[in-house]
Order: sequence, then C-alpha cells, then structure tokens
Amino acid sequence: MAIIELNCETDFVARNDDFQNLGEALSTLALNNKPADLDAFKAMAMADGRSVAEHLTEAMGKIGEKIDVSKFAIVVGERVISYIHPGARVGVAVAFAGINDTANFDLTGRDVAMQIAAMKPLGVDKDDVPSDVVEKEIEIGIELARNEGKPENMLEKIAQGKLQKFFKENTLLHQEFVKDNSKTVAQYIKDNLGASAQVLSFKRIAIGS
Repeated sequence: MAIIELNCETDFVARNDDFQNLGEALSTLALNNKPADLDAFKAMAMADGRSVAEHLTEAMGKIGEKIDVSKFAIVVGERVISYIHPGARVGVAVAFAGINDTANFDLTGRDVAMQIAAMKPLGVDKDDVPSDVVEKEIEIGIELARNEGKPENMLEKIAQGKLQKFFKENTLLHQEFVKDNSKTVAQYIKDNLGASAQVLSFKRIAIGS
C-alpha cells in the first residue's frame, strides 16, 4: 500500500474531484513502481507517458493553486490496512503478519492505525527507534538525575530507567491502547488477532510535519 502527501493551498481544492483523482493515480504509481526517493517519483511516467512533475504543473495551471507531492511511503505485508484521519491531514498505513483471526482484522487493524495517527509512535518496538534518539534520551536522563543531586554512580542506571519509560510512551506495541488503557497495543492485537499476530511496519504521514 502507498500513501502520499499531495499538497494544495485550500480545503476547497482538496475536496475537488480532479485533485483527489490525481492523488489516487499517484498513490497507485508509487505502489506499482516503488521509487527510491521523491525526485525519482516525480520523474516517473504516468499512463499518458508524461512525468509526475508534468502532471503536477498541469494541475497547477488548471486548478490555479500550487500543487505538489511532499512525501510518499510504501508499506508491504501479508495484510495491510490504511486510515485517513477526518480532514485528510494525517494518513497511516500498517502492515501485519501472522493473523489467525481474520474476521476481526478490519476493525482491529483500523484501531491500530488510529492509535498511530493519534499517538505518533516513533516505531513498532524499541529496536525501531533511531540510535541518535536513544543516545539523546540517555543524555537527558543523566543530566536530569545529576541536576536532582543523584549520586554519579547511579546516573546511568536512572537514565536507563527513564529510557524504558520513553520506549513505553513512544513505541507502538508498548503504548497504552487509547480505547482501553488497561492493556497495551500489543495485548490488544494478540487478544483480537491471535498470539502469532505482529505488526511488521507502519508509516504515518502528516501534512506540514
């Protein structure tokens, strides 16, 4: 599944059929060709042989506003579900594997996608969090503990404890499930999709961020 950020200047244009049809065509093109980056995507030929960039220029002339693609993302898995938040300013795609209970997949998958849209996790699990982010959180934890007057030989341990809290709040599987905070997202998934169910990856695209 592919999601893209297609920008315009007004909500009126965002609801225009031509604009939305262009977005669907661009999403299909991205999914079918999996471009390496945004420049490669804009250079790709669409069905009529003209490039994405040429179609964007044509759309600007026709609609009268600046039209551009800012981001795109491809998500691949055994089962993939998408969610577009009302207002179409946030889009999420989530890839799953190992689904035993397919009857519950649409509802459960949508709930997980909505969780991602609302809570902005940095990754599926702690291994997905970039190393520079982890290092920065440890530095912050050490500095906070030092400022609180904690012993120097305890600073690293305290920082590691704060890091685990950071993972709990900022990685999808460890976050509290927003619809039932008595369980984590991981527990919610296993309860509804089976013990072998797992989230392979996700992409969250928000306009302007």
